[in-house]
Amino acid sequence: MGARRWTDWSDRWRGLRDVLLEPKIDEGTLAEALRAARARHPLPVVWMIGKTQSGKTSIIRALTGSPRAEIGNGFQPCTATTRLYDFPTEAPLVRFLDTRGLGEVAYDPDPDIRYCESQAHLLLAVMKTTDIRQEQVLEVLREVRRRHPEWPLVIAQTGLHEAYPPEGEHPLPYPFDQEPWPASVPPDLIRALRAQRDRAGKLPGEVPERWVPVDLTAPEDGYDPPDYGLEALWRAIDAVSAIRLHALLFSDAGVRDAYERSAHPHILGYALAAAGVGALPVVDLVGVPAIQAKMLHSLAALYGQEWDRRAILEFLGLLGTGIGAGYAARSAGRGLVKLIPVWGQTVGALWGATASGATTYALGKAAGFHLTRRRRGLPADAEALRRAFADELDRGTALLKDLVRSDRS
Repeated sequence: MGARRWTDWSDRWRGLRDVLLEPKIDEGTLAEALRAARARHPLPVVWMIGKTQSGKTSIIRALTGSPRAEIGNGFQPCTATTRLYDFPTEAPLVRFLDTRGLGEVAYDPDPDIRYCESQAHLLLAVMKTTDIRQEQVLEVLREVRRRHPEWPLVIAQTGLHEAYPPEGEHPLPYPFDQEPWPASVPPDLIRALRAQRDRAGKLPGEVPERWVPVDLTAPEDGYDPPDYGLEALWRAIDAVSAIRLHALLFSDAGVRDAYERSAHPHILGYALAAAGVGALPVVDLVGVPAIQAKMLHSLAALYGQEWDRRAILEFLGLLGTGIGAGYAARSAGRGLVKLIPVWGQTVGALWGATASGATTYALGKAAGFHLTRRRRGLPADAEALRRAFADELDRGTALLKDLVRSDRS
């Protein structure tokens, strides 16, 4: 049996190696694998409700860390007045729905409500602080919360600096977490914030809404910090919803630079996709390698590195037995638990999901380590690369166990 099992591990390793060396990813296999993964792990959905130019895109950019250009190119229409944005695009962790028609003449919110009500997990309303005319937004919020009183609601009041006096700066420390607000908050800003809240009145719903003043600006605008109120927005989102958005997007506190910070959600997105496929018999044999290969191509593009045959062979040669060890653990674990009648099928699926996801996570993190050294002109370090893979395999196992179990609960 030991010889057969080792042969199985070797076959899996060779299968992954062959897929990685293909000059073109099998897009059909990849699309099928991603559909299967998404069916097992539905995306958390944030419904953005607000008028045009209220700052919705800036909030998405701040929450995801995604460049403005990517967001602008990433929106896809889903109704006449609603569009969606998946982040990261190819293997997403979260979906944003943006309703565009609010404030326009003859806007009928019913089609958007019908489309979004079966999907959204969080309502994130956005109101520009100096725009007092928010009745269309408030009416949609009232209607949605009357139909879904259990939905969490966060209301971001944006563009605070437009109510500052000339040469005014952000009041620091951030003063809006508790009331009464201190004298450091400009009087005009207080009046604007209060006016919007007073006009909203008591909104329907089982849980009170959370109001969060934020000011998300470009660094060149001169306001420090440019992401003023972002931490408060995260606290509000985590307080009212169970989607664990911050944990999904920023679960690796050890990132060292902008490249790693941008790469992390991509790696986790592909790892979750691999976890979704890894629980399925047969499909995982072709689906997981396809997902991993696509991830590595995407990471190389993100780091601005060539990912040709020579680069792939170098990476696999340096990594050596690291991936083989991960595949061995996955295969052995699934084989053992499947020997247990009935219960083994459930646990075997959970093991396959976790191990596939963790191996993908470790592979992505190891690739990031390797690509960083290449980008900096440093020599390859096989020992450090293998150590990084082993460390990230442990970290990914713990992370994927937590995420997969939370999806199943």
